[in-house]
Amino acid sequence: VQLVESGGGSVLAGGSLRLSCAASGSTDPVKCMAWFRQTPDGGRQKVATTYTRGPITEYADFVKGRSYISHYPNNTVYLRMGALKPEDTAVYYCAADPKTPCWNRNTRYKFWGQGTQVTVS
Repeated sequence: VQLVESGGGSVLAGGSLRLSCAASGSTDPVKCMAWFRQTPDGGRQKVATTYTRGPITEYADFVKGRSYISHYPNNTVYLRMGALKPEDTAVYYCAADPKTPCWNRNTRYKFWGQGTQVTVS
């Protein structure tokens, strides 16, 4: 499975953006897709996860209520984030795995994209 993220960039605080992740290859077994971020201090944080076989999504507390993860049958996953803050500045990564659970897998996802930079100022 190959994952390619897009949609990052520079955003003013309070703004919004939508990140996209296009999955290709042998995607049929994929059950979980997720967004993570790596902050400048080096920590990798789980942002949101979605179960591709049903409407189960979960969010980290720091984005809950201002973010939305969505998955489409064309194997694209989106992360829409609003009310952006400077502390949201990070490299955002898409991840996929054929196993569940989605949220409690933490960083144990098998497939990863190359990341897309989001800078909030």
